[in-house]
Amino acid sequence: MTHPSLAKPFWSIQILIIVLSIWLPLSGCSTTEKESQDPGKKTAGRAVAVSTATATKADVPVELTTVGSVEPYAAVAVKTQVTGILQNVAFREGQQVKKGDILFTIDKRPFAARVAQAEATLAKNQAALANARRQAQRYQSAVASGYVSSEQADQAQTSVATLQATVLADEAAITNARIDLDNCIIRAPISGYTGALMVDEGNLVKASSEQSLVTINQLTPVKVSFTLPEQHLAEIRRRIETQELTPQITNPQQPEQILTGKVSFFDNSVDPQTGTIRLKADFPNSRQELWPGQFLPVIIRLTIMENVTIVPTRAVQSGLSGYYAFIINKDQKAELRQVEIVFSNQDVSVVAAGVQEGEVVVTDGQLRLRAGAMVKIVETDQKESRQ
Repeated sequence: MTHPSLAKPFWSIQILIIVLSIWLPLSGCSTTEKESQDPGKKTAGRAVAVSTATATKADVPVELTTVGSVEPYAAVAVKTQVTGILQNVAFREGQQVKKGDILFTIDKRPFAARVAQAEATLAKNQAALANARRQAQRYQSAVASGYVSSEQADQAQTSVATLQATVLADEAAITNARIDLDNCIIRAPISGYTGALMVDEGNLVKASSEQSLVTINQLTPVKVSFTLPEQHLAEIRRRIETQELTPQITNPQQPEQILTGKVSFFDNSVDPQTGTIRLKADFPNSRQELWPGQFLPVIIRLTIMENVTIVPTRAVQSGLSGYYAFIINKDQKAELRQVEIVFSNQDVSVVAAGVQEGEVVVTDGQLRLRAGAMVKIVETDQKESRQ
């Protein structure tokens, strides 16, 4: 049997061990949590690895990048002007055709018959007119001798005038019949590429039908339609008036080649829903590099900012107070600067205030930095800005 005086210390020691085993982990967790909430204190004692670049002076082109859609220079829906049986299709779908090439032939026989009928009617009425003229001349001579009355002579002149009008109508009918006969052969109104054939040979085509037989797209030259933000409206108008606005597109078939166009359309109003204005540019497209329906990036160079301070765009960060950047001072410490950006593209940003030429800016590692932190430069960006 254990003595009562010895049992109490034994249980007290066990309780103390249990309390310590619970308190020590909790104390460690509390310290770790505080450190995670203040990473600056945790890294205050050691340098932060960063990448840097040097602010320089350069000439920077101000370019706008947008997406343009390729459109045919002209698109013609070919329809028949006469009603008849489609006798022949003289092209293949998607074929390149020239202006004046025969596309379709409609059965000519009914129209040739109408021409012959109109010519016969004209000949009959011309003969009647010649007879009426001779009769009117005889009546005119007989009036002076009193053999016929003036009324009869007038009626003879009226017959002549009536037949003259009839002959003119017959001549017009012949012209119309010959036009219909000519329209039995349908030719390409423009040069370009044919689309899908909508009616096959042997079908009856009607002049009153809304359906086209085929559509031809002119692709040399070609148009590219795009929009630009309205805040650049004044500069766009000025450059259009001086013919200096030259949209550029990367050749989709040869990425190393740049295609240059000329603005041919400038819309007369700004789209109030998007705040943009639509333009169209003509591209020669002599090799059909561009095809209707394509969406391609369009680059518009508005002007060139000369001798301005530039930094890599990735050095500029956005915060609640605006744009800022980290500068590395002579003590190899990070200094936070508010910067004023006047223009940016994917490569460089033009700085109006906040960074001077020759200063070193952080391009990578900003998330681990705070003002006054020691830094360790692990990489320096030596790339030149795009001109």
